[in-house]
Amino acid sequence: GDVPVVADAGSNSTREAIELGRRSVDAGADALLLISPYYNKPEPAGMYEHFSTVADAVDVPQIVYNVPSRTGRNVAVDTVAELAEHGNVAGYKAASGDLGRISEGVERTRDEVIVVLSGDDALTLPVCSVGGVGTISVTANVEPERVCALVNAALDDDYARAREIHHTLGPLNRHLFAETNPIPVKEAMELRGYGPADLRSPLSRLSEEHVARLETLLDELAEEPVEDEYVGVTR
Repeated sequence: GDVPVVADAGSNSTREAIELGRRSVDAGADALLLISPYYNKPEPAGMYEHFSTVADAVDVPQIVYNVPSRTGRNVAVDTVAELAEHGNVAGYKAASGDLGRISEGVERTRDEVIVVLSGDDALTLPVCSVGGVGTISVTANVEPERVCALVNAALDDDYARAREIHHTLGPLNRHLFAETNPIPVKEAMELRGYGPADLRSPLSRLSEEHVARLETLLDELAEEPVEDEYVGVTR
């Protein structure tokens, strides 16, 4: 269709990641998002082998996803730089929370056809400032216009406007992690009319205390609709 689809096909089993990737492509996905192997915590050599094997086996663009708070293991910058040389590795979703590491990743991959994307809404602006080109965002599920405007302003070097949006979104960015992701954002989407906040067990609904605060934040943002030259810009 007109909107490219990136399918989550990550696994801590290389074989399963390949199977999920192939099934996703057969279903029409245009690209894959591959979280680094979790729980079994491979060493850098194993991490490289995992991602490169999937990239060899499934011929679509793939985004390497580093989120050590979830997986228990960082993807080393050396590994990212090596993977950037693979023709099917098109992106790096950086959610380590370590701007120095992310900046080094940008430096080490500048000569390759790979994009660095923020995986942490609180760091989208800083990541863009060191050479990242966008975000795979939680907050954009409920505030897509503002997130779009923030990124486009930063990429246009309009950092005054980007900072303004960044600080406007700051309270919501933080509250969307008041409990385990995706619990708060599912609740936020329900409050915005995007469907029920049902979650599979063992995840539970957002606590009443946090729901009340979330409603307040969303109402405050809704009172100030986004009218910005950077909304809807495509690059």
